[in-house]
Amino acid sequence: MDIKDVKKVTIAGCGTEGSQIASMVAYKGFETTVWLRSEASIERAKPRLESVKKQIVAALDAWKADPAQYCRGLSDERDLATEGIDELKAAAEERLPKVLLTTDVQEAFGDADIVIECINEDPAQKTALYEAIADVMPQKTLLLTDSSTFLPSTFADATGRPDRYMTLHFANQIWRNNLTELMRHDRTSDESFELADKFSYAIGMIPLKLNKEQPGYILNTLLIPWFRAALQLVATGVSDPATVDLCWELDTGATPDQTPFRKLDKVGLPLALHIMGMQPGADDPDSVAGKIVALLKGYVDAGKTGIAVGEGFYKYDGEGNVVE
Repeated sequence: MDIKDVKKVTIAGCGTEGSQIASMVAYKGFETTVWLRSEASIERAKPRLESVKKQIVAALDAWKADPAQYCRGLSDERDLATEGIDELKAAAEERLPKVLLTTDVQEAFGDADIVIECINEDPAQKTALYEAIADVMPQKTLLLTDSSTFLPSTFADATGRPDRYMTLHFANQIWRNNLTELMRHDRTSDESFELADKFSYAIGMIPLKLNKEQPGYILNTLLIPWFRAALQLVATGVSDPATVDLCWELDTGATPDQTPFRKLDKVGLPLALHIMGMQPGADDPDSVAGKIVALLKGYVDAGKTGIAVGEGFYKYDGEGNVVE
């Protein structure tokens, strides 16, 4: 299958990552379906997708007002005229509400050209999903996982199509931070790897190819120690999130939205809690890792899970701007 043959894309899951991926796939003109486990999951997904739509439209408005606000994922043309940006905004307003939400396995996977799995980072849940859809997906379907922690070889056999299975890992705010990490396992075919590469470009991403399997890939190998250092400063009482972020901003020249706690809010605190919960000593409340887990758990238990719900370490308006 060539990229020109890809018409229908299904995303399994609609959390922080899934909602962004589904939105960008739809924005780029693909017929987009999101599969969810229950009607309750569908109701939870609707405000997430609406929030992403507002952020994409706001990003286009900001770019229109100030060329320096250009987002790489929204257009290949940096110097687009006002009329061109208006056309992109109209496309977003038209296409993003058309994302189909369904619990029907046959409807979601029965005619998909590409499937992107974005469910919980739980190996049992991933294995169960792969086994459930293995005989539903057509022989042509390329199955990709957005897992941020697991290696594709872990699940290759469960998919029933090891040659057409690999990792396509996204960042956050993918209309702005438009990268994908392509990681194959030893049985991924060259054709599948090439299609994943072309698909990345087709949805506005820049594909970064790994030479071999690596836990944490490139991005999280760099990012997780950074998050842990920032969280340690707050969890042990050394500083507070706003001061840590200001320090990073002043010293590195990073924009405010590229500081540690703003990034954690974009990643989503439940995922951060899961990752930090796997650190050595995380089950010891007196250890640094245990204090980090307690800090994150306090926010998650209070429903402050990040930018997707309007509050994490910071409060946000409907367009993703910090209000407090």
